[in-house]
Amino acid sequence: MSTATTKPASVNVTQAPNRIKGSCTALITPFKGGKVDAVGFQRFVDWQIAQGTDGLVPVGTTGEAPTLSHDEHRQVIELCVSAAKRRVPVIAGAGSNSTDEAVELSRFAKSVGADATLHSTGYYNKPTQEGLYLHFKAINDAVDLPFIVYNVPVRTIVDISAVTMARIAELKHFAGIKDATANMARHSQHRQLFNRPYAALSGEDSTALGYNAHGGTGCISVTSNIAPKLCAEFQAACAASDYRKALTLHDQLMPLHDALFIETNPAPVKYAAWRLGLIDNPDCRLPLAPLTEPTKKAVDAALAKVGLLSTQAAE
Repeated sequence: MSTATTKPASVNVTQAPNRIKGSCTALITPFKGGKVDAVGFQRFVDWQIAQGTDGLVPVGTTGEAPTLSHDEHRQVIELCVSAAKRRVPVIAGAGSNSTDEAVELSRFAKSVGADATLHSTGYYNKPTQEGLYLHFKAINDAVDLPFIVYNVPVRTIVDISAVTMARIAELKHFAGIKDATANMARHSQHRQLFNRPYAALSGEDSTALGYNAHGGTGCISVTSNIAPKLCAEFQAACAASDYRKALTLHDQLMPLHDALFIETNPAPVKYAAWRLGLIDNPDCRLPLAPLTEPTKKAVDAALAKVGLLSTQAAE
């Protein structure tokens, strides 16, 4: 990954499979005094790129989008684009269970120079498969910007079927999928049905190895917030079809993949980032609670096992 400061053109739909790939970090949003820590966030973005991260995903679930105000949501996207300086693609979280709001956030992301947007399905209102298709069609028709479909039924209740995803894939601005179904067969089903190249990104760290073995091209990762170099090396090994090396790196990272989801994301990963001195405090916004002491100990132990924290510090 190049860290040159020259600015390539923004990603377009045909470029997406080649540029949106590898280790893409689902960025945390650090707070200070209850507000977005703008300086700390941009410092964190710069560190991510220096460590080898291939793409940046601000204001997703890990970025606490559900508890950010609309102004804060826009602020974080703009801060990320500004800090990235076109060195890596920025895939801005713009998902909403209101189609109009998703369109509005997408328009803003385009206006500040994001390379693509990320959209979840209609959580809470439980749309039908036709409703899901029409939601993404409306976004496609309204905004001239590549979009990634985030399928995460564990959070949204609804699952986008492979057949519906194939319909969405025919839309002009469709650029790829973030798949958090943990269904290893799903990507192979998509490849049978799609008629175009696309970015195929796992949305779950612990199953990214299997997803890539089925033809995936990367991961939108929580763990890469705190282990970006290792996550980038893992994705590079997969891309090179060196699955022996990828398995070794996967096994090294697995304690973190597990520990970071003992309690609800992003509380564990923000605590881990704070322990490593990457952010000034581990605060999340309610209703996410501070970590319990047993979980803190488990995260510390995982950081030590992976080699990111000394054994003495973890005790």
